[in-house]
Amino acid sequence: MIFTKHSNAFRWIIVVASFAIVSLILWKTYEFFQHFKDEERTKMENWSFAQTELVDSDIEKNTNLDLTLKILSSNKTTPMITINEDGSVGSINNIDEKRIKDQDYINKLIEKFKTENNPIYVKFEGRIYSTIYYGNSPLLNKLKYYPLALLLIIVLFGAVIFFFYSSNKNATQNKLWSGMAKETAHQIGTPLSSLIGWTEILKTENVNPDYIVEIEKDVDRLQTITERFSKIGSIPVLEKADIIKETIESYDYLKSRSSKLIDFDLKIPEGKIPVNLNKQLYSWTIENLVKNAIDAMKGRGKLTVEISQLENDVMVSVTDTGKGISKKDFNRIFEPGFTTKKRGWGLGLSLTKRIIEDFHNGRIKVSQSEKDKGSTIQIRLKRAN
Repeated sequence: MIFTKHSNAFRWIIVVASFAIVSLILWKTYEFFQHFKDEERTKMENWSFAQTELVDSDIEKNTNLDLTLKILSSNKTTPMITINEDGSVGSINNIDEKRIKDQDYINKLIEKFKTENNPIYVKFEGRIYSTIYYGNSPLLNKLKYYPLALLLIIVLFGAVIFFFYSSNKNATQNKLWSGMAKETAHQIGTPLSSLIGWTEILKTENVNPDYIVEIEKDVDRLQTITERFSKIGSIPVLEKADIIKETIESYDYLKSRSSKLIDFDLKIPEGKIPVNLNKQLYSWTIENLVKNAIDAMKGRGKLTVEISQLENDVMVSVTDTGKGISKKDFNRIFEPGFTTKKRGWGLGLSLTKRIIEDFHNGRIKVSQSEKDKGSTIQIRLKRAN
């Protein structure tokens, strides 16, 4: 209970603590890198002193060179190039032997070494006998990339935590919405049963039969809506059905209850096209697409529902003459919460996408749209054998 109450504060404490720990690790890594770099500098300075001793021994003919030669031969890792006072290359250590004769390569290495470390001069009695250019050792280069590797690991770890938290939060929200949907279906069920009873009573009275037929259509629609809500959160059952018949039923119902200023047009092939469908969810899809098209036309225009069949697929297209969809929004319109209307939650098309793609293994997309001329949204489903 305490954690729930102060969860936001705890979260910020964890974030700040994590940032502090990462900063400390990076700072210590930088300090270690600099310390190691200073150690290499000292080693190269000792090497230069040994080189000075060697110059001195050549001048004074001193033969006690054991320590000097040992120091000069101790460098096994640091790449270095010695340039004599006349500009010629003196010695090259720990560099690819196959390329040491390539003067352009040597010159590029010298320029690179200058950016990594300041050169060291071998002096004797005020005279510069040679200049030592040296780069970072392989170990130092590896240490240089260690903070980046550490940051990458931390970012990946943070991403895993974020996605875990996000998926857990989404799962909780999905459970909540599923529970609310099932409860809504349960609540609708009670007055719906009453309406069915009153319809039966009206049949015994002297009431125009056409009125009763229309009432029964709306009652059937309420039953369909109840079934839709009850299926949310559950895996829907698909059964082989004629997609032409199911589309016509949804089309006719919506046409009879829409504005007379809408010019409805239905284009369908002859015969039957079997598709594995959940009838209630498919009718919900057609209803959402038609209602969105009507909203896009502001209740006035032409709406076309067309079914076409390919060898293995069937396509259902809903075309309107409305305001159109911006190309950058072709995919966004199917995201939860996205809407261009002043009123609305932006759930209709996202729900449609889930019904078609997740439950029916189909595809839905904006096939074409032009500003102020209209749009076409296309559904593609597999034909049943």
